[in-house]
Amino acid sequence: MKSSTRNEWDPLKKVIVGIADDARIPIVDQSLRLINYAHERYSYNIPMGPYPQQVIDEANEDLETLCEFLRSMDIEVVRPNKECVPEYYNYCPRDTILTYESSAIATPMALSKRRDEWKAYENIFDSIEVMPQPTRESHLYNPKCLGNPDILALNDSEPCFDAANVLKANDDLYYLVSNTGNKRGAYRLQQMFPDSKVHTIEGVYSYIHIDSTIALLREGLMLLNPDRVKSIDQLPKSLQNWDVIWAPEPFDIGYYPGYCNASKWVSINLLSINPNLVVLEENQHNLRRLLDQHNVESAMLPMRHARTLGGCFHCVTVDIERE
Repeated sequence: MKSSTRNEWDPLKKVIVGIADDARIPIVDQSLRLINYAHERYSYNIPMGPYPQQVIDEANEDLETLCEFLRSMDIEVVRPNKECVPEYYNYCPRDTILTYESSAIATPMALSKRRDEWKAYENIFDSIEVMPQPTRESHLYNPKCLGNPDILALNDSEPCFDAANVLKANDDLYYLVSNTGNKRGAYRLQQMFPDSKVHTIEGVYSYIHIDSTIALLREGLMLLNPDRVKSIDQLPKSLQNWDVIWAPEPFDIGYYPGYCNASKWVSINLLSINPNLVVLEENQHNLRRLLDQHNVESAMLPMRHARTLGGCFHCVTVDIERE
């Protein structure tokens, strides 16, 4: 199967949904320490080993609920290969695989223990283009980022970015420069797609991915996180003429004690089924009402461990085909 997707909102026809099996936090190396826990000055607060079984079981239940809903919408659902046991997890395929036009790309991920996760998706695509992975790790990471969100974890020694640093809008790709995506990564992505324009977004959010900061709902309409985007002028000019929905204060779903891997703003990490329907975390009723004013309906589904595992409906999916 080839990918056939150019944006975030056209009617969804085929999608990958992740699994929580074998999810774990690996032994802390430099990349994990400086990227996922850059806000922690001391490493003794970092848990290691398998996630609690309750988290895995309940996350899988919620993922299966999502799959049932998608199938009810005549959307084909595929899952990662369970025989590929991850060093981190296969819960968030969006982090690992970038689909754009006819390509499926395994990006040069910021966390070293995640760079083989693409193998769990090999059986889904005709081929996956595996970008060169970082090799000079001693030059790639900047330990001065600890406790300072104004200093990024990645230097520009070689291209490095997670797929979830990118949003698609037809001929435009929006790329968040952050702890999981450096400028060299954006430049390399531009080389891969010379007929499209890669726009970097800088100084908005340093922690990790773009999809809890911006959601592109349909052509000309976007949802923004007001805690991070303070002015439309911070965004590329091609987005500045879009209509904006400023996300309301989220309902905080909480997290399993000791395992917080996402902020409360994971609430806007939604999946577009089509330009008039999104999948939204079931407690976000203020956001649901706001979207409804813009003729965007919401399917309210559970995702109890979105903060615990670090991903809601956009993160746990990868669109393979949109109409």
